[in-house]
Amino acid sequence: MSENRTDSQRETGVVLGFLEEAEAWQLKSDQFPSKVGGRPAWLLQVNLPTAADLVCEKCQLPTAFLLQVYAPIVGQERSFHRTLYVFCCKTPACHTANDPRCFKVFRSQLPRKNDFYPYDPPPDEKPAACADDEHILGSGVKLCRLCGCAGHKACSRCHTVTYCCKEHQTIDWKRHKKECSSENSSASDAVNLFLFPEWELVTEPEELPVKDDKPPDSNSLEQVNIASSDLEESDLESMAHHESKDSEMFQNFKERIGAEPHQVLRYCREGSPLWVSSEHVPKKVDIPKCSCGTNRNFEFQIMPQLLNHLKVDSLDASIDWGTLAIYTCAASCDQGKNYSSEFIWKQDFSKDQAV
Repeated sequence: MSENRTDSQRETGVVLGFLEEAEAWQLKSDQFPSKVGGRPAWLLQVNLPTAADLVCEKCQLPTAFLLQVYAPIVGQERSFHRTLYVFCCKTPACHTANDPRCFKVFRSQLPRKNDFYPYDPPPDEKPAACADDEHILGSGVKLCRLCGCAGHKACSRCHTVTYCCKEHQTIDWKRHKKECSSENSSASDAVNLFLFPEWELVTEPEELPVKDDKPPDSNSLEQVNIASSDLEESDLESMAHHESKDSEMFQNFKERIGAEPHQVLRYCREGSPLWVSSEHVPKKVDIPKCSCGTNRNFEFQIMPQLLNHLKVDSLDASIDWGTLAIYTCAASCDQGKNYSSEFIWKQDFSKDQAV
């Protein structure tokens, strides 16, 4: 996109994420992918998050892998390879307004010279040989057959298939029982409905017309119409100011994404999120420090457009969000060979808003 930029366009410093189809080998760990859905492509191949790390704090059921973003930090050797992972509960009732407890975020990073990947970048062509078993990492760590997370519980009949928890073994039994204890151990053709649809996440720099540099014309915003009431004049003015501010922020959100309506992610480390509302915007004190004691900064946000690709709509209820803002350790600290937990802020649309 940037190669075709004209004098009437400007780059904003934000990188936009879009979904594309990809071949399975392009989404494996050794290709360092950014992707949505399917099973996680783990960067660090040991000490994966456990089932206990990944449970929803509301319903106590396992969360599903939502997406990962490959985001190395240039000039920081310990973060030569660096990936952020987001997990999401699939229970609609857990997705209450502005409540992030049904999400989990983890960070993994490695130096260029490490025990798991070659020093040089991977080739662009499909490798001659791929891993024989997608449920076992090169490190020997076994994965849950259903979700692709660390699997420590083996099937009691065949002792070959592993799961992260009893719940996932129960969900997968209809698929697994046809092959369990049989000579044919190949995977069933049944669709794994626990996983979100899998896509590659590709990025382009955001570009906007120069005219968008102009501040929004407040006279063009929706005017607040407050019916007669017994409120004091100062209260009426405060309410009008609040609704006008919220309307202005939502209008800015719609206009900003209008240039690229299919964006599902916005990345700008140490930048600022694009909020959908003036309500429930975090203050600095609302963002907890990393366990190393360093402040966390905004890194990227997940847009509501992603929901259109997850096949989660139902007649009665669905998972939902306005935007999900991910904050990570400003130092991208090195905590040894472990996955580090990071912070997510969920902001929903107000009831009278729609994209």
